[in-house]
Amino acid sequence: MFMGEYQHSIDDKGRMIVPAKFRESLGTSFIVTRGLDQCLFVYPMEEWAVLEQKLKALPLMKSDARAFTRFFFSGATECELDKQGRMNLPNNLIEHAKLEKDCIVIGVSNRVEIWSKQMWESYSQQSEESFNEIAEKLVDFNFDL
Repeated sequence: MFMGEYQHSIDDKGRMIVPAKFRESLGTSFIVTRGLDQCLFVYPMEEWAVLEQKLKALPLMKSDARAFTRFFFSGATECELDKQGRMNLPNNLIEHAKLEKDCIVIGVSNRVEIWSKQMWESYSQQSEESFNEIAEKLVDFNFDL
């Protein structure tokens, strides 16, 4: 399980150190793709395989399903860690997440998310303001803390 929040930086070549606590769970290679809310999603291979099966099961005749599947798979790339524990992110993903020097890397259960520091701070502030309202809506999903 991935959890926690870490501040890292991305260099001019698109390399970013992966938090040490995430490296073992990610394995030697993993998938990075465009995520929702203008961040990147990072999946270990086992989790990517589960997600791939779910996306394959979506009805091909539904335009929303086709659009989401295209969005998700077309941005996906396999990454590996170098000897310094860095991953090399392609430009299209850097642009999608508006990554600049300072990044925030968070663990979200079965995946890792990479955010630009500015986007994360804005998202966090907005979410924090509506946290109670969001929690109330989760009751509809039979979720209780």
